Amino acid sequence: METHTFEQPLRLSPVQAPASVTTQPTTPPGGVATDGFRALLEAAAAGARLVDGEGVLSLALPLPPRDPLALLGQLDGGEHFRFLWDGAPGLCLAASGRSNSLELSGPRRFELTQRFSAVCLSRLAAPQLCPPLARPRLLLAFSFFDSPLQEGEGMAGVQAVLPRWQLSRQGRHCWLRLQRTLGGEVTARSLAEELWEEAQRLARLPADPDALGDGGGGPAIRHRSAWEPGYQTMVERGLELVEGGALRKLVLAVRQELLLDQPLDPLRLLAQLRQRQPGSCRFLWQRGAGPALLGASPERLLTVRQGQLRSDALAGTAPVGPAAALLIGSEKDRREHELVVDAISATLAKAGLKPRRPRHPRLARHGQLVHLHTPITAALGQHQPLALAGALHPTPAVAGLPRREAMAALRSLEPFERGFYAAPIGWIDSAGDAELRVAIRSGSLQGQRLELTAGAGLVRGSQPERELQEVALKLGVLQQQLNLAGQPQSRTGSGAA
Repeated sequence: METHTFEQPLRLSPVQAPASVTTQPTTPPGGVATDGFRALLEAAAAGARLVDGEGVLSLALPLPPRDPLALLGQLDGGEHFRFLWDGAPGLCLAASGRSNSLELSGPRRFELTQRFSAVCLSRLAAPQLCPPLARPRLLLAFSFFDSPLQEGEGMAGVQAVLPRWQLSRQGRHCWLRLQRTLGGEVTARSLAEELWEEAQRLARLPADPDALGDGGGGPAIRHRSAWEPGYQTMVERGLELVEGGALRKLVLAVRQELLLDQPLDPLRLLAQLRQRQPGSCRFLWQRGAGPALLGASPERLLTVRQGQLRSDALAGTAPVGPAAALLIGSEKDRREHELVVDAISATLAKAGLKPRRPRHPRLARHGQLVHLHTPITAALGQHQPLALAGALHPTPAVAGLPRREAMAALRSLEPFERGFYAAPIGWIDSAGDAELRVAIRSGSLQGQRLELTAGAGLVRGSQPERELQEVALKLGVLQQQLNLAGQPQSRTGSGAA
């Protein structure tokens, strides 16, 4: 069953995408205000004409270099929605508020989200010429399964948001964008004034304000839930399916709940991850007062840039140190890794692409963990990014093989809803470029409660003790990366890994 929620009605009759005009404000706020503001007003008026005074107007201004992670808490509209995509030193993007959004569940969620993104982004009145980093973006968070286990409960199959505010930075270039529906008190001029005033305010702040604390010791962990006994049983049942030939691979996950001694700001955790997990892409997705999904993903489901697609096969894990040198020669890990490489390549080939890959995997370090990594590339052609994402998700690195049977086993064996865990999160922009990461190395934070999820892959020859050690390693490293300290104190006696 598919459910849809649109925050703003969309007219579905064919509309020509707005053409660009050349009234781009080239003077950042703080420069010659008269010329810059006049250019912004001209752009706003041109945009309003493109939509006949109705529809979403999208305006942007260049800023002096600012850190989107540090300024996300300063952006208006964050009480309704906030998002962070921190690929620094690549693209860093902070967003807040909602101009348009979509929620739906069902097996067609990728197809319908691609259609929604095309309609939503093509009908924006975005009249200025901007660099790629400043393009309007539709933000996306999929759940692992296409529908909740119980109808009417759990998480929708996908959430898509066109944000009100978008602050993006790449290198020394930084842009602020505002998007609102025209009508009533919201006019082209009022929107231009709102953007200008906010840009002036942000430009007056320090270049990298210390808005996230002093980076000292983290909160203490008062209690950790025990996960080992249940996982041991799950692994034994999963290995029966693998050794019996019903599955070639199965990735079972556990969820551990931590009770902290104080509420914690997710932005502070993300600042810790930036310092300790520089090779990954940090992310945040939070709607209203609900829990915040945050993490640092090392795994790229797909990236599309100028018609070129890239996907990463990431399977096989070891801690930094002597064990990392043995990973490349591990027969079990190489076999598990090749299953993922072959499955991604076959999926792309079945879709009509011609995937390319290096002959051998390489070692990729992400924080205190090392993985076997093989990048897979292809020319996109006429294919739609989200359609390919739907074909790729979930890869054998986070589910198993064969896919359908593995997904059924996960529903049966795992005692919790995966939700966002190991599902695609990212964005697609107005030019069709996109990036989706796999939401692993992640957790859900609400107040003093932090839920962490991690998994390990079972293939023939897997040993339960080793899989338990791998999951414990991933959970422990994530706690370390988040700068969580202290010993658990629990009246129930649940131990720490």
